[in-house]
Amino acid sequence: MTTAKMAVASTLDEPRLIAETGVAARIAAIVEPVLSGLGFRLVRVRVSGRDGCTVQIMAERPDGTFSIEDCELASRTLSPALDVEDPIVGSYRLEISSPGIDRPLMRRSDFERHAGYEIKVEMNVGIEGRKRFRGTLLGAEAGAARIEYDARESGRQTVSLPFDDIAEAKVVLNEALVAQSLKRGKEASRNETHGSAQERRA
Repeated sequence: MTTAKMAVASTLDEPRLIAETGVAARIAAIVEPVLSGLGFRLVRVRVSGRDGCTVQIMAERPDGTFSIEDCELASRTLSPALDVEDPIVGSYRLEISSPGIDRPLMRRSDFERHAGYEIKVEMNVGIEGRKRFRGTLLGAEAGAARIEYDARESGRQTVSLPFDDIAEAKVVLNEALVAQSLKRGKEASRNETHGSAQERRA
């Protein structure tokens, strides 16, 4: 196995820190190995009562991308796998999507990659007398995410939030995040255009 392939395999195998419960956990157990076989990573499974019953599966490539073609491939492959296992009683709507820019943070690498972003975190157990935090993600350390938040009565504070106690964490959609996303999109477009121009000259 080449170094590049080993790196991809290692990233695909990176465990999620935040797991589903109940029926969503059963669905995750079915779809995660199927997605991995396609070269994708499972981000999150969510089951809701919207439109009768909706099963939302978020997935991505190890580099964080997930194209329309990837989405279609995942949908075609997951549908028969779910039909065989039949984890939900009755009919449901299957929805495959990318994590989006205001994505949930599920793996240690997500917390490392999004250092500097504003995030929201909900804890299973209270930390310093609170279960909800909103602030700037400073990064990941051994077994925890560090964020800087406004404690109001005592000003800006830094706290370590153990991964084992996090119920949900996601990037906050704000103007800075949208601007950064647009900038990355323009840079990617320029790189593709430049590459095409080089190919034509060749």
